[in-house]
Amino acid sequence: MKDNINNNDKVTLEDLELPQDLKKLTLPQCSALCKEIRNLLISTVSKTGGHLASNLGAVELTMAIHRNFNSPEDKIVWDVGHQAYTHKILTGRLDRFSTLRQEGGISGFPKPEESEHDTFISGHSSTSVSVACGIAEAMKLQGKDNYAVAVIGDGAMSGGMFYEAMNNCGRDKQRNLIVILNDNNMSISKSVGSVSKYLTSLRNTEKYLHTKRAVERGLEKIPLVGTSVAKGIKNVKDSVKSNILEQSTMFEDMGFIYLGPVNGHSLSELEEVIHMAKSYHQPVFIHVKTVKGKGYIPAEQNPGEYHGISKFDIATGNPEVAPADSYSTVFGKELVRLAEKDDKLCAITAAMKYGTGLQFFHFKYPDRFFNVGIAEQHAVTFAGGLASMGMTPVFAVYSTFLQRAYDQLVHDVAIGKLHVVLGVDRAGIVGEDGETHQGLLDVPMLTSIPNTVIFSPSCYSEMKMCMKKAIYEEKGLAAVRYPRGAEKVEFSEFHLTTEHLFIREEKSDTLIITYGRLYNEAYKAQQALKADGISCDILKLTRIFPLDDDLGDEISGYKRIIFFEESVGEGSISEKVGDILSELGYCGDYSRVTAHGFVKQASVRSCLEKLGLTDDKMADYIRNRRKNNGKA
Repeated sequence: MKDNINNNDKVTLEDLELPQDLKKLTLPQCSALCKEIRNLLISTVSKTGGHLASNLGAVELTMAIHRNFNSPEDKIVWDVGHQAYTHKILTGRLDRFSTLRQEGGISGFPKPEESEHDTFISGHSSTSVSVACGIAEAMKLQGKDNYAVAVIGDGAMSGGMFYEAMNNCGRDKQRNLIVILNDNNMSISKSVGSVSKYLTSLRNTEKYLHTKRAVERGLEKIPLVGTSVAKGIKNVKDSVKSNILEQSTMFEDMGFIYLGPVNGHSLSELEEVIHMAKSYHQPVFIHVKTVKGKGYIPAEQNPGEYHGISKFDIATGNPEVAPADSYSTVFGKELVRLAEKDDKLCAITAAMKYGTGLQFFHFKYPDRFFNVGIAEQHAVTFAGGLASMGMTPVFAVYSTFLQRAYDQLVHDVAIGKLHVVLGVDRAGIVGEDGETHQGLLDVPMLTSIPNTVIFSPSCYSEMKMCMKKAIYEEKGLAAVRYPRGAEKVEFSEFHLTTEHLFIREEKSDTLIITYGRLYNEAYKAQQALKADGISCDILKLTRIFPLDDDLGDEISGYKRIIFFEESVGEGSISEKVGDILSELGYCGDYSRVTAHGFVKQASVRSCLEKLGLTDDKMADYIRNRRKNNGKA
């Protein structure tokens, strides 16, 4: 911090050593910094894309947290983490903030390897209280008197893990654990369910904390006895509250001291309530009210659209590239078309109505549309219940979030042979959201479940074919998986199937196997190799699991087989094909190009290129394989 800055000086983020200098500033100086941060958030996300509305709503809250806790000694855990951009700015990453979500830049989510201030990696919802509870327990065992702070959104409270953690954490009164609820009446879509209604009722009791603060401030001004009387009132808080509210909060029933609700855009109120919470040295729940999208009118008016947004024009709020159809929207519109003639067809989302294209179904058939909140486990078992009564549930869910419901897929759907259809959105590489969101595990996960069928179409038309087959011809668990974004089709649409199809060249001894959007890359690689005088056949799989019994016999005559797959290699389809060939005693050259480990943030194209899954990389791999007699 510049020397001799007084209380009236204007300061900017660049003037400060962050986060430590925040404690030296006045509230007006901090308020000015909050405006600077909002402008920086809007400017940066307009260029990089990312999560805007949630971050705009959490600026003052983040400022208050860093002024009143000592990170990294005090551990701050961000739930999901998509509201942690201000946290990144205030913890030494201002100079790198322009690289947000870019290849080689800073992550859009908390990442411990990026900064000591990022306590725990977070890209999924409802985990923060469990993490903070574990950290607080470890601190106690290690004799540390620091705080563990979980910052959670109201949408995340629809996840069952939150209640498991709260139930466990509140039992031990000796933990320095503080849970801060950032309540903006939103998750990604509008918050739903009984929890949302409960929080609404609590928001209407704001007069309690205002009354309590006013009484305590007044008493503390009384000489000699004021402070002790105020402390006494704090100790009998529950009885005072019951007289004003005539209710006990669910958080207190779980063993937490409840403070709030407070204005999440008032630094003075936030700092006062945090100071109060720290004084208890036991589990405390702070209820903070914020406005999602605060400070940018387009985001305030339509926070769902600005939850996760691509590059946009600041002046108008419009995206740089006009939105076109995507796999998600085509899936949603086709589901509506099928539902017109089928009143048993139902659609389910876990707080991702717009992300999965189900807004069309909700508009047309609201009685058969179910938004269960951020609760993927419940969504799957709920779908099983619908299926047990003869309905046909379709659960559209991102691949990365489907991971959370593995047990329910096994226990509540597959064992009972119930007919549930999964729309596995964002399958494969998703790009800038990085490791926590890449959809590379759904294939190994789903193929481990008996009685499961998986389709992976290569274009919109094929997806519609697969949807119809999955819904009306399959009997058990059926999944249609498709990537993020729009189709790219340079191949002939005569090459469409719901099973598998050979695209043959004359006298080829080399076979490419692939599926999904990679077929377009393989097709382009095939054409490039053909121009070089190298002939390759392609086997395009659409129903990727289970594999046909005679597949091994169909492909074992090739001298060279290369499988390109947008999945982790362990448990993949290419691994299963390798097992089939091994059992047949195949003596040719079989190789696989897949992902290994977690894939870091970058554009989709860059990620695929690094994995060797673009057309030019495929062609180079085949050339080298031929040149080196099976050694790439």
